[in-house]
Amino acid sequence: MNESVAVDVPVIQLRPLRERKVSKREYDRILASIKSVGLIEPLIVFPENGDYLILDGVQRYRALVELGVVTAPCIMGAQREAFTSNRMVNRVSPVQEHRMIERALGEVDEDAIAAALGVSGLDHRLKKTLLKQLHADVTAAYDAGKITRACAREFTHVKPQRQKEILRTMESYKDYSTSFARTMVVKTPMAQRESRGRKHNPWDKRAQRKNDLLKKLADAEQKHDFYSQLYKQYTIDLLRLAIYARSLLTNTRLREYLQKHHADIVARFEAIIADARE
Repeated sequence: MNESVAVDVPVIQLRPLRERKVSKREYDRILASIKSVGLIEPLIVFPENGDYLILDGVQRYRALVELGVVTAPCIMGAQREAFTSNRMVNRVSPVQEHRMIERALGEVDEDAIAAALGVSGLDHRLKKTLLKQLHADVTAAYDAGKITRACAREFTHVKPQRQKEILRTMESYKDYSTSFARTMVVKTPMAQRESRGRKHNPWDKRAQRKNDLLKKLADAEQKHDFYSQLYKQYTIDLLRLAIYARSLLTNTRLREYLQKHHADIVARFEAIIADARE
């Protein structure tokens, strides 16, 4: 089976292969990013007995359930055990987060995204000019976690080709510290350094667009009536109930007990699961 095959899977048919706890802060960040800009990274799944085991993306799955999402974009895994448990925690890399926010700004106002992420503004999260000032190799090292944000900022003091040379030196010495990068920057000839001119504010030209988007968001919120909210909540509650019912029925011992002593409850749970699939 090719791991690149993409498929939309009903959330009710997803089952975590393993359970792993993450901090509330980490989970809230995942929830906020999906709520703000959608699910960027698909879940990795493996088909089994008519359902799909989640090999990678359990926390994204939890967030989708909480948000009442019915269908999740997934990629088929080649093997059932293709991913180890440490892959079960979703971490959005700095470059991925930057691209997510920039893409969302095409449709949603900066203030709305910042509110969803639980921050006062996006200046820090966007690192507006940092990524644009980095050589592609340095960006890749930053995205992979080899160098820190503070270290990446040191690279911006020199031209891209010199950045690449410094990174190669750091790799050869296996030293990715900020102090080492700063030392290499200081040793850089003036001709290879970047001049520090005044940076223009990329938001200035979007002021009117931001105001228009805010107005559209306000108008859209006013159009949400009681019945649409009620239906949305009903869908979420049904999905949660179905997942809870299915977790009970997939427990062999518990199902046998219920079947023997409370067959009507088993039938009711199966009906709930069936309704959620439709």
